[in-house]
Amino acid sequence: MEQFFKFEKSYDGSLWKTLAFFGLEFLIILAVLLVARRLTLRWFERLAERTDTRADDFVIDSIRHPSIFWAIAVALYVTIATSGLPPEYVNYGLRALYVLITISVTIAAANILSKLVQGAIEKSAGGVAVTGLSRTVIKAVIFAIGTLIILNGLGVSITPMLTALGVGGLAVALALQDTLSNFFAGMHILMERPVRVGDYIKMSTGEEGFVNDIGWRTTRIKQLANNIIIVPNNKLAQSIITNHSMPDNKMALLMKIGVSYSSDPAHVEKVLVDEASRAVGEVPGLLGDPNPPFVRFIPGFGDYSLDFTLICQVASYVDQYLVQHELRKRIFERFKAEGIEFPFPTRTIHIKQ
Repeated sequence: MEQFFKFEKSYDGSLWKTLAFFGLEFLIILAVLLVARRLTLRWFERLAERTDTRADDFVIDSIRHPSIFWAIAVALYVTIATSGLPPEYVNYGLRALYVLITISVTIAAANILSKLVQGAIEKSAGGVAVTGLSRTVIKAVIFAIGTLIILNGLGVSITPMLTALGVGGLAVALALQDTLSNFFAGMHILMERPVRVGDYIKMSTGEEGFVNDIGWRTTRIKQLANNIIIVPNNKLAQSIITNHSMPDNKMALLMKIGVSYSSDPAHVEKVLVDEASRAVGEVPGLLGDPNPPFVRFIPGFGDYSLDFTLICQVASYVDQYLVQHELRKRIFERFKAEGIEFPFPTRTIHIKQ
């Protein structure tokens, strides 16, 4: 309080006029810097449009908002440096400036690093998306380091804090067993990668759909009906999973078709292969490679029908529905034209006299 009155006296009672002058100076410098920031970002954006790499786009997007803090920090520094304030107030201003710069650099570093890691993973994994858990872990580590740097720069000893966190960590771990179990299960899924974002999976408990995101506690699975199933990570890690997107999206489609016992098996096989081969290239999702459509006389002799299995390749798990829809219509019309009959359930009953 005594320093405040000394400061007020040194400016002959014109404290508020002086503060207003400093505030106006700060606003003018800040406005100039913001205009320069805008022009500089536009120039970098034009340069980035000429390159094929996405790294420069990541950097520009990551520094777009933190650069506002940098402009504020520079404006504060120039204002404080030319103010002639007492050393105590200059020290307070420099501390605030230090905090602003550290926060802005931390935000920029977290965004840039998370986006660069995301781009590297997507490029190395053939377009596989990065999960929310991986981005959260990267940003949390960067923000933790930035917080420690700020505290250390302000003269706050971080050693007792780290010790207290280490002692209290055991109590927190015991209280949050379920949460930590899901977190480490999510980390295990990310490391081993039995499922990836975008994969179509089916769990042993019956849930199935596209993996929408793997978070720090739960995994979101999007069903074909556009519903979201939320599964705890530890349940997903313990479940038996069928991943229909691994090793790749292509899969074999098996269609069971039964005809009457009066049909010629060789003729039926020829008709099925011919109709399925014609549909390749016409029905979306039906493939002619790596194997063209073929037929097997399996399961064979049914109770009232000759049972065949038409085997063909589809581009992905969900493509099988449209492919079956179109093939069954085509086969039905072709069988009618060829005189091949579909059987009806029959039973022969012998009555003992």
